[in-house]
Amino acid sequence: MSTYYAKPGEVEREWLLIDATDVVLGRLATRLAAILKGKTKPQYTPHVDVGDFVVVINAEKVRLTGNKAEQKAYYSHSGYPGGLKEVSYQRMLQAHPERVIEHAVRGMLPKNTLGRAMGRKLKVYAGPEHPHGAQAPRPIELEG
Repeated sequence: MSTYYAKPGEVEREWLLIDATDVVLGRLATRLAAILKGKTKPQYTPHVDVGDFVVVINAEKVRLTGNKAEQKAYYSHSGYPGGLKEVSYQRMLQAHPERVIEHAVRGMLPKNTLGRAMGRKLKVYAGPEHPHGAQAPRPIELEG
């Protein structure tokens, strides 16, 4: 018996379409991270990017549970003393709704070159329109 290891040249990628309307952010992010890593495929290999491309639409309609909509904040630091910036969830959702989903998924991917390659396969759009019609993404239904 020998273990199968996928090779980067023989990976078959698929385009998937996910509608984020009324889906809880954390549940959506975990599902997206698994698809981007390739863990939903039988050919999954930890050291090879075997994941699929994912197009997420209606990012502005994603949902949070509890009081997180009022309490959640995003932080960034410039590297200089006193350079900490804080942006509330509501403000981020109004200005850049796609960054909310991208930030949640990026935190669940590996922090290395492979993880950055996986993150580039995620395409998030605020509204129902997307420019990837030529790829004919297959719609996936998410529960809850």
